Amino acid sequence: MELLRNAVRPYAWGSRTAIAELLGRPVPAPHPEAELWMGAHPGDSSRLLCQDGSEISLVRLLDAEPSHQLGRACTDIWGNRLPYLMKVLAADEPLSLQAHPSAEQAADGFAREEADGVPRGAADRNYPDPTAKPELICALTEFHALAGFRAAETTVRLLHQLDVPSLRAHTRLLADQPDRDGLRALFTTWITLPEDTLRALMPDLLRACAEHVRSGGEFTEECRTVLELGEDYPNDAGVLASLLLNRIVLRPGEAIYLAPGNLHAYLRGTGVEILANSDNILRCGLTPKHVDVAELLRVLDFENGELRILNGERRDTNLTVYRTEADEFELSRVEWQHGDRSGVLLDSAGPQILLCTEGGVRLSPYAAGAGTNGNGSHNGGSGDARELELSRGDSVWLAASDPCVLAQPLGAAGEGVQLFRAAPGAV
Repeated sequence: MELLRNAVRPYAWGSRTAIAELLGRPVPAPHPEAELWMGAHPGDSSRLLCQDGSEISLVRLLDAEPSHQLGRACTDIWGNRLPYLMKVLAADEPLSLQAHPSAEQAADGFAREEADGVPRGAADRNYPDPTAKPELICALTEFHALAGFRAAETTVRLLHQLDVPSLRAHTRLLADQPDRDGLRALFTTWITLPEDTLRALMPDLLRACAEHVRSGGEFTEECRTVLELGEDYPNDAGVLASLLLNRIVLRPGEAIYLAPGNLHAYLRGTGVEILANSDNILRCGLTPKHVDVAELLRVLDFENGELRILNGERRDTNLTVYRTEADEFELSRVEWQHGDRSGVLLDSAGPQILLCTEGGVRLSPYAAGAGTNGNGSHNGGSGDARELELSRGDSVWLAASDPCVLAQPLGAAGEGVQLFRAAPGAV
């Protein structure tokens, strides 16, 4: 059980306050801070702060001690690679509109680009690795996103209400076939429009959206998003594509799971994200980066309807688990309310990363045979190994071979204490 020092990624869309506040650093930060990475990504690995004062890269440690650190069940599936990456994501501006491939698509795409001799660092490379990249985002603050294709019938109603003359033929295209095939046809039409055509129709669309907002129409939030994106990304086909997607607002503790093929863009807010440890992204728009339309269309899933909001499964009074179909990861949230001093046992057959996001937590190696407090949580019992105390923003690595850990809130009342746990989903 070792504390981690983690990398902060300074992307332009990031916040100058959220991550700095979490880590207890001066606010505002001197530049946008978008993501705090916790894991063994080769591009920016976490470092373990050892008891003797030294540091070691988690990537190096996994290479040196895979069985001890990851466990046999994990290495049998993923070799020496930690299958997940945990992040704090803090967005003040929209991210690019994007989707991620399935495992089969990623393996096939990677093999094709390797055979074609596309350099792995090339700007037009789609598949820098052969793995899938499902992900889940759990809100720490109110979190806004576009994710998944809205029900086709609802989108037809939106387009009819906007009634943009230059889009009437496109509206009929979907109205005549309000299903996944109609969405594919309309999306393909929009994403391949020439720039001159986009430049001509965009002012009419923005005027229609502005009028819809002024009149308090049914799709006010969707139209407000189009106006914001149109201002930041003029003449970008991604602005049109945003009209097809669910506009989602997550409250703290709510999450969405983004399966392979899900078209999405995070708009603003702060959350804990967990994803498969992959860099495979197929971009659609809202970015100056490479967009490969043909490959994007191969990857996208045009199933449509409301995207399910996850509240997690309550395992006991304090522990909530966000279950998904992803083998690479599982995210859990541990919270203590006012006056609750319960210990919560965190046991896993695989490697874990723990992040304290509110208050303070004491972590103690758990001795078998300790009792419970009657609600499924545990009442102490620690072995000879050292304890650690985490403050807000601190994180810790637990190897697969480490003993189970008992987590208890610090402070007089345990008010406002929150801990997130990342672990593999399939071990």
